[in-house]
Parts: sequence; structure tokens; C-alpha cells
Amino acid sequence: MKKWLLATVLLSVLFVLAACGGKDTSDSTGQVENTAPSETSTVSNEINITGINFEFDQAEYTVKAGEEVKVIFANEEGMHGIAIDELDVDIKDDGEATFTPTEPGEYTIYCNIPCGAGHADMKSTLIVT
Repeated sequence: MKKWLLATVLLSVLFVLAACGGKDTSDSTGQVENTAPSETSTVSNEINITGINFEFDQAEYTVKAGEEVKVIFANEEGMHGIAIDELDVDIKDDGEATFTPTEPGEYTIYCNIPCGAGHADMKSTLIVT
């Protein structure tokens, strides 16, 4: 009988601890924040790109042709960099670069630091409209 009671108490404690250990992702209004990487793009003169093993925080980024763009890159996990060959962007580790895309089109953003098994798949797209 004592073993059954002890097992019940231990399971109860584990359930309470598991319920309390979750990360609170709600803001002050009670709305839950989106913590997954964004799949949408926005038009802006400044883009922020975050490197996470082995992906970037967005699948695509959108800017306008003929306007100066500032790209800011930060590593959240691992050691990464970014390059966009056609636009002469080359950032190793955290950093920033400024460029002006003149031709509309899609340009590949890729990790330019060999970072491990997922390195070859670490790509996003810059869409110039």
C-alpha cells in the first residue's frame, strides 16, 4: 500500500513540474506570440537576418529596386555568415552591409561559413521588386 501511495505522489509532482516548466510566449495582452520562423516577407530598406542552425529566420526577404538597403546579420545559434553574390554582399559572423539592387529579380542568400551537416541547405531568397 505504501509503494502505491509513494508512486502516486511522485507522479503528481512530476505532472506539476512539467506543467510549470513551459515557456510563456504571451505578451501583456494575453496574446500568444509567434515563436516559429516567419515565412512571410516585408518590403523595407533595412532587413534583419538571423542565422540559426541550419536555417535563416525567414524563407524570403523583399526590397525595392533602386533603393539603398541595409542588411544586418546576427547569429542566434552556431557560427554563420551570409553572402549574396550578385549584390557583392559578404558578411562573416555578425555584421552589416549596405547595397543598392538595381535589377528586379530573386537572389540567393546563403551561409558563407562552413557550419556543419546542414550547411548546403542554409539558403533564403532576396526578392527585389
